[in-house]
Amino acid sequence: MMGSETVEGSRGQSRRLPDFLQSVNLKYVKLGYHYLITHLLTLLLIPLMVVILVEAGRTDPNDIRQLWLQLKYNLVSVLVFSAVLVFGSTVYIMKRGRPVYLVDYACYRPPDRLQARFTQFMEHSRLCGNFNESALEFQQKILERSGLGEETYVPDAMHYLPPRPSMAAARAEAEQVMFGAIDKLFRSTGVKPKDVGVLVVNCSLFNPTPSLSAMIVNRYKLRGNIRSFNLGGMGCSAGVIAIDLARDLLQVHRNTYAVVVSTENITQNWYFGNRKSMLIPNCLFRLGGSAVLLSNRYADRHRAKYRLIHIVRTHRGADDKAFRCVYQEQDDNGKIGVSLSKDLMAIAGDALKINITTLAPLVLPISEQLLFFATLVAKKLFNAKCKPYIPDFKLAFEHFCIHAGGRAVIDELEKNLQLQPIHVEASRMTLHRFGNTSSSSIWYELAYIEAKGRMSRGHRVWQIAFGSGFKCNSAVWQALRSVKQSPGGPWEDCIDRYPVEIHDGIPVSQNQELQQ
Repeated sequence: MMGSETVEGSRGQSRRLPDFLQSVNLKYVKLGYHYLITHLLTLLLIPLMVVILVEAGRTDPNDIRQLWLQLKYNLVSVLVFSAVLVFGSTVYIMKRGRPVYLVDYACYRPPDRLQARFTQFMEHSRLCGNFNESALEFQQKILERSGLGEETYVPDAMHYLPPRPSMAAARAEAEQVMFGAIDKLFRSTGVKPKDVGVLVVNCSLFNPTPSLSAMIVNRYKLRGNIRSFNLGGMGCSAGVIAIDLARDLLQVHRNTYAVVVSTENITQNWYFGNRKSMLIPNCLFRLGGSAVLLSNRYADRHRAKYRLIHIVRTHRGADDKAFRCVYQEQDDNGKIGVSLSKDLMAIAGDALKINITTLAPLVLPISEQLLFFATLVAKKLFNAKCKPYIPDFKLAFEHFCIHAGGRAVIDELEKNLQLQPIHVEASRMTLHRFGNTSSSSIWYELAYIEAKGRMSRGHRVWQIAFGSGFKCNSAVWQALRSVKQSPGGPWEDCIDRYPVEIHDGIPVSQNQELQQ
């Protein structure tokens, strides 16, 4: 009897529905809620449309004829209505900004001879004779925990013993990077240099005369009425600022192309002193650059990769600590370098908070905005003891390009935005393969996503970067098609080796070598 009861009991349980309260995953409940709220207006309009159609079907044809006759003889009302409709449509069209398309972009891939392996880096640092033992140990520690790999690049001048920083070498580095990226861009797009109407170049620490933008105009013989701009001293987020400037110019100048070049110059900005806060850039910054082709021509929509949706810029320069947290200065011995404050991560966090507070209403689905608002009301008005609601930006974006400024930056954004490892994979792998290439790093990251075949039509991309000043800037793009990497991309011959496993900032294979 006991056995039969057990069998019957088990059969009865097998016939019942599963306990969804125990088995359902909370994330799916949240996803369902998101879909419900997002499509709430549609769901409410459907019954209204059905009622209108039913009533229209019941209407007597004579009533419709009478309505037509009334409109026919009430000419003044018809003309006023038509005038208002035309005026409103005209104002809307004029106020609406012209769409800005990203036709293509190119990232510079330095030759392998410029790679700086860790042993070579440290050997050169010792032999050049500028660093004491404490500074050498500090650089070794930073380098090993930085998240950089063994294949990053430094310019020619740094490969000599002793190093040969000079104005000529710095110009050669700038030409090598900028022209390398632009040549590739013109090849892949088929655009002629004479068709470019806007040129924006950003480079923080190297601003010679003539300017970098003038060097490009001279090299490619760009037209005489080109609108060219050279942005300096604006840090690693200057790439987004340059895109913003180009977008504004494309709203004014019709039917043209804009080229945006982002780079940084290492040759004359290597620090040869012993102040630890100024040694960190030596260990993180590496050779790289990008060139982006934007267009406001509707004819380019069919071949463009992305459309620019939003740009949000945050500047914390009014705060003294934020202003000085990334600061170029001389040390006690007169050696010039860039000093990084210990408060850098806290200041970056504050800037990020302001930036995403502005960005959130523009990109988040209404479900997330309602949850955030409800939590805020409960806390402010009713003194409810509830944690502040952190919006789920994964519902707004499929891809994240977080500036590869360092392992700590990526770690903090992954934690604070509640992202998954795959969302920061492009940033970590870019840091590992190319290092911190400053304002161009977000384009190496986008190239990684494309090379992995993850970019589909309609996907949204969030590029976010931090820079001196202190600034936090965001750009939002939407893919117009399923995007594959362009020929000659920076990941073309190495994408199959990635992602690599990284533990505590050190690639696993490299960690094993260090232990041995």
